[in-house]
Amino acid sequence: MNGLSYKKAGVDIDAANQSVELIKKWTSRTKRPEVLTDIGSFGGLFALNSAKYQEPVLVSGTDGVGTKLKIAHLLGVHDTVGIDLVAMCVNDILVHGAEPLFFLDYIAVGKLQPDMVERLVKGVSEGCLQAGCALIGGETAEMPGFYKKDEYDLAGFAVGVVERSRLINGAAIREGDVLIGLASSGVHSNGYSLVRKALLEKAGLNLEEEIEELGHTLGEELLTPTRIYVKSVLSLLEEVEVHGMAHITGGGLAENLQRIMPAGMGAVINKTALETPAIFNLIARLGDVKSEEMFRSFNMGIGYVLATPPHQLDKALKCLRVKGEKAIIIGEVTKKEPGIIII
Repeated sequence: MNGLSYKKAGVDIDAANQSVELIKKWTSRTKRPEVLTDIGSFGGLFALNSAKYQEPVLVSGTDGVGTKLKIAHLLGVHDTVGIDLVAMCVNDILVHGAEPLFFLDYIAVGKLQPDMVERLVKGVSEGCLQAGCALIGGETAEMPGFYKKDEYDLAGFAVGVVERSRLINGAAIREGDVLIGLASSGVHSNGYSLVRKALLEKAGLNLEEEIEELGHTLGEELLTPTRIYVKSVLSLLEEVEVHGMAHITGGGLAENLQRIMPAGMGAVINKTALETPAIFNLIARLGDVKSEEMFRSFNMGIGYVLATPPHQLDKALKCLRVKGEKAIIIGEVTKKEPGIIII
């Protein structure tokens, strides 16, 4: 065909259609009974089970994967960052006690490569399975001239529900509440601009080299997916009184815990209680990153925190450990100290 076309301008509609066909097998495995549409509809339909709730409150969250995607680009590994995408969204809405219901993704690419899109969506579907939510729809945008040929970006959107009477917002937190930390799987999906600056630029490490203190390659460590806490925490909420929860992302323990503290409340975190993964020691040493900056930029081994009254502590720890979480006591809520103090 002579003349200018959309394909000649850099956008391949046929490749987009092929991508949709390739990802259907991954989206279908996440389907819940409430889902009324298949991938390809203009909108995703989800019938909320009104019989299950008296006053349902919908909780929504959106996020991305950040510059962790640079590591995926450099290594050519694209089937795990989708798990990170789901994790960053569902862990956030979980903080309010919400069960994630459905998820949508947005994939923007410089050049649409159906096999790469399939790998990305495979990761998203795996994250949705871990969270128990349906991958109900999404969008793939081919944007030549905006992104480089092999570059892409990811964004995600999660919607969950919680009974209004069981909504958790931190208002119930009291002095003396115990803070339980759930172990992270590593760096998760925050601070990667600093990670790359410290380890790749300053220290000159190679992503494919074995690092003795890590026990595997640097690339494998940095692409370890963010842990999804949904199923263990929702199970815990059926058994134990929880006053507040925080997802530990950018800003670290101090800033994320401060977000849920009622006025006049603070917390003391015992640094020695944390079992800091080796990757953080590597970043601090090779990048010459001070302790205060490390705690402000990274989770330092704790990906999620729960505040529970002391009389519920033993039961909470048991419930979480039975579900496979590494749960440790990291501090307590206090009125004596303003803000979040890490000692």
